[in-house]
Amino acid sequence: MNLIYGVDSSKKLTPEVVRNAIVICFEQAHGEATKSSLGDLAKDLGEQGVEKFTKANIESIVRKAFRESGGDFELPTKESIIKAMNWLAEFSKSFRSPEIIKMHYNEVLKLVNKLK
Repeated sequence: MNLIYGVDSSKKLTPEVVRNAIVICFEQAHGEATKSSLGDLAKDLGEQGVEKFTKANIESIVRKAFRESGGDFELPTKESIIKAMNWLAEFSKSFRSPEIIKMHYNEVLKLVNKLK
């Protein structure tokens, strides 16, 4: 079994599964930065609240990527996933190195390439 962001890449994949992998990927790549930016608010939210806030924030960024690139987060297609990935890669340039962006992009692309 080859897991990529929680997805078994040896199985048949759907666009929704790949979209969810993008959310997980983006959370892994940007979750800590989101959490650290909360400052004193993190104390008020507590650990569970910080996790919920981080997940919601990351998902909203991925949703925006689909919307801004002309796709639908709820009904992704292979094409809309690629466009959203490109938007997210561009978005990430301001706070991630090109090498890290390329690594995450290529990992998700392995999943995208398995879609029909």
